[in-house]
Amino acid sequence: MEYAIEISGLTKKFGDFIAVDHLDLKVYKGEIFGLLGPNGAGKTTTIRMLCGLMAPTEGSIKILGYNIPEQRNEAIRKIGYMAQRFSLYEDLTVYENMEFYGKLYGLKESLLRERILKLLDFLELSEFKDRLAGKLSGGMKQRLALGVALIHNPSLLILDEPTAGVDPSLRRAFWNYFRSLNKEGTTILVTTHYMDEAENCDRIGLMSKGKLIAIGSPRELKRKAFGGDVIELKIKGDINSLPLKILETRKENDITIVRAVLNDISKELPNIFNLLDSYNIKLISVEPINISLEEVFIKLLGEIP
Repeated sequence: MEYAIEISGLTKKFGDFIAVDHLDLKVYKGEIFGLLGPNGAGKTTTIRMLCGLMAPTEGSIKILGYNIPEQRNEAIRKIGYMAQRFSLYEDLTVYENMEFYGKLYGLKESLLRERILKLLDFLELSEFKDRLAGKLSGGMKQRLALGVALIHNPSLLILDEPTAGVDPSLRRAFWNYFRSLNKEGTTILVTTHYMDEAENCDRIGLMSKGKLIAIGSPRELKRKAFGGDVIELKIKGDINSLPLKILETRKENDITIVRAVLNDISKELPNIFNLLDSYNIKLISVEPINISLEEVFIKLLGEIP
C-alpha cells in the first residue's frame, strides 16, 4: 500500500529535553490514523514537524512523496492543517477568512466561491458567514478552522486536538465530518487525548514521553495489551483449578464474577460451556467485555521497562 506519511528516526530536542524520541511511523493513504496520548506526550511537536513548522533535530519526514522541510512549499498545497489553538483572523468574517486562505492557495474566484459555499453548508456555518470570527463561540471557531483547513480540498488532513474543549455533541459532529471526508478519499492524521474518540480511527499510535509505545487497530491494541479477547463469566463453583487465564475475580453473594482472556473469542467461546460443565461449575452468564483504550494505554505503559 502507498503511504501518505513516512517518518524515520524523528527526534526533537529542546536543550536536554527530548520531546520526540526517534519516532518511526508510516500512515497509509486513505486511512484515519490517531496519535493518542496524554498532554506532553509529544503529539503536537510531531505534528508541527510534519507540517514543516518546526525543524527536527534528527530523522526524516516524507509527506505524500515530498521531503519535509526541504519540499514544504510543494507538500503544503496538498495538506490541510488544523492547529490546536484558534489562529485565524478574528477581525475578518467567517466568509472572509475562508476567502483569504483560499486565495493564498491560489484558488480561482469561481472555484473558491463554490468551495466556500459547500463548506459553509457542510459545517453548518452558512447563517454565520457574515459574523466576525472573534464573535463566534468556541465550537463555531473550531468549525471555521476546519473549513479553512479544507478550503483547498487537501489529500491529507492533519488535525491537532480538533475536539479539545468542545462539548460532547460537537465532538460527535466533528467525527461525523471526519468520517465523511475519509469516505471521499481524504487521509486523516488526528491527535487526541480523548481515549474514547480514538475508537473511530482505523489505526492508532500510542505515545508516551515522546516515544511510540504501540501501534495497531483498536482491536489489535486491546488484544496486545491483554493477550487476547476478554470475557466476563458469572458462575457458581470453585474456579481455582479452571484452565483459563484469569485477570480478576470478585464475589457477589454466592456468585463469582470472573474476567478471563481467550486467545480467540469466536473459536473458544462455544467451548466454555462444556469446559465449565466438566469442572462441575454452573454458568449463570457469559459476555465479551469491551476493553477501553484507556485501560489498554495504562496496561501497555506499565509494561515499559
